This record gives sequence, structure tokens and C-alpha cells, in this order.
Amino acid sequence: MGFFEKNLTVWVVLCMVAGVLIGRFLPVVPDFLSRFEYANVSIPIAVLIWLMIYPMMMKVDFTSLKNVRKEPQGLYLTWVVNWLIKPFTMFGLAAFFFFVVFKALIPEELAKDYLAGAVILGAAPCTAMVFVWSHLTRGNPAYTVVQVATNDLIILVAFVPIVVFLLGIGGVTIPWSTLVLSVGLFVVIPLAGEFSHAPR
Repeated sequence: MGFFEKNLTVWVVLCMVAGVLIGRFLPVVPDFLSRFEYANVSIPIAVLIWLMIYPMMMKVDFTSLKNVRKEPQGLYLTWVVNWLIKPFTMFGLAAFFFFVVFKALIPEELAKDYLAGAVILGAAPCTAMVFVWSHLTRGNPAYTVVQVATNDLIILVAFVPIVVFLLGIGGVTIPWSTLVLSVGLFVVIPLAGEFSHAPR
């Protein structure tokens, strides 16, 4: 791995610290960036996410899907954890801490915002980091590609209904247009780019 990959944790921590400091001491920056959004989706954030995920999406070889039947046990486990356990666990933990443990410290509306963030995070398998984790654990690269490819396809149909259902339970309303646009921007378009560059 290169210098950047080896110190990924450091860069993440520095970005988090920088974000907190900017929000605390330079509120004009987030206020200005918040003007650029469509259907509650921040355009600047969308651009940055694209810069992160698109190169990784280009590594997904969807021709590998033909190998799904060779070793399905690992795939079944991944699908169950990603779509039947993780989103609901994230919802439960977030609701417990934001509405019970820290109820006296967090205003209700802010708690709902945090809950929405936790649910969205829990319902969205991270494509980019899967490759990094697989590499760090000396995993099977080919099998990793199959897992990523299948989850990228599942997210097209499972993400929006799961998020709407869980946030509905939590009393949070997110417009369908925002969720559908997010899936389109961060999943459909990168996948379309991958298919367009796939060998014929």
C-alpha cells in the first residue's frame, strides 16, 4: 500500500477534526455550502463522495456474478448481515442512545437528525472500504468483488424501502425524492459508468 492508504486512519481523524473546527469557528463556510443543494442533497458533498467512490466502483467486475453459485455461504452471510441485521441494529442503538441515554442532553429534533444519519449509514454498505478491508486482511480479491457487486445491485431495490420504514418508526420523514436521488447519484450512475467501461 502507498503512503496515503497506510495512514488512512490519520486522514479520517484529521478530516473529522477539521470539520468540527470549521463548523465551530467558521460557520460561514457550511452556511455558504448549504445553499447548493437539490432535493435536500448537498451538491458539494455529492461531488466529494463521487471522488471517493467512483474510482472504487470502476474496480467492480460484474462479470464475476457468474461465480455466485460456487461459494454461496459467504454471500448469504453478507446479505443477511447487510440487509436484515445491520440497518435494524443501527436503528435500535441510535434510538436507545439518542432518545434514552442522552435524552436530557440532546434536543428531540437534533436526536431525530442523528437517528436519520445512523439509519442511512446502517442501510448503505460501503463499497470503497470493503476493498480496503479485504486487502488489509489478505482476503480473496475475486470473492470480494462478487460480494461488492451483489450488494451494489441489492442496494438499488432495498435501500430506500428500509430507510423509509425505519425512519417512519422513529418519527422522521425524509422525502422519497431525496432517497431516490441519492441512490441514483451514488449507485446507479457509478454502476452505469462501470458497465460502460466493461470489456465487451
